[in-house]
Amino acid sequence: MQEHTREGKPKHWDLMLETGEVLYTYRLDSPPDRLLDQACSAIRIHDHPLRFLTYQGSVNKGLGSVRIVDSGTYQLLEYNTESSRLHLHGKILRGEFHLANVEGDAWRFTRRRE
Repeated sequence: MQEHTREGKPKHWDLMLETGEVLYTYRLDSPPDRLLDQACSAIRIHDHPLRFLTYQGSVNKGLGSVRIVDSGTYQLLEYNTESSRLHLHGKILRGEFHLANVEGDAWRFTRRRE
């Protein structure tokens, strides 16, 4: 997960899931430590190239920057066009999570409780 900062814009976090030759990417409005206790909105944005898994530094022609705040692997437990159930094995995000489509590119990201 990358933290994005950009002049004049609110900070956001990109959840990137490696799928084949691309990273399915969701823009989240909460940092990873908050996602352990609360749901957040997620916007499905364009796929990113695999090189972004390890990239940290300047973006948007120097107007912003990204830094890695969590990393790990995941298992896709269930998938359909309206939702995904994932088991994340990150440094911060660990356990089962759910991505549910709200409408269009709008999703809801929640930690699944036992």
